[in-house]
Amino acid sequence: MLAIRMQRTGRSGHASFRVVVQDSRQSPTSGKFVALLGSYDPHTRATTLVKEKTTFYLEHGAQPSERVARLLKQEGIKLPEWAAVATKKTGKIRNPDKLRRNRPADAEPKVAAPETTTSEEEVAEHEVTSEEVVETPVEAAPEAEQTTEAVEEEPTSQTEESPPETEAQS
Repeated sequence: MLAIRMQRTGRSGHASFRVVVQDSRQSPTSGKFVALLGSYDPHTRATTLVKEKTTFYLEHGAQPSERVARLLKQEGIKLPEWAAVATKKTGKIRNPDKLRRNRPADAEPKVAAPETTTSEEEVAEHEVTSEEVVETPVEAAPEAEQTTEAVEEEPTSQTEESPPETEAQS
């Protein structure tokens, strides 16, 4: 069976591709192909194809790869019904409930931005008047009482009953 696929050419790091018709049992890197249909440069996205040859091989049963089928569709070459273009693949979303688009509308952000501007009217509203000030009596802390009791105890006197230390002579 014949396959229409891309064959990589170009130096390392700067790929370009040939669009070739090849026996499906051959490796794309073998270099052996039936017909050269065109080229594709992924860096500039430039595609050159010989439309007559391409339609001939498609009519005679050559199977295009997924990427070549997309290129042929972009170039306006009609694909047979059996050579349908694959749909675009989408990745699975791991935690969809964490996405912003899936959050409820009434949810507020966790961090609110502080207001940086204050007008004179707002400052006047927040001024404290003497009527608003409420004095609270300060109660004696129980820690202070405990410290005074410790001071009142009589210190114990230590007598030096042990003999003075002498240096050992060697």
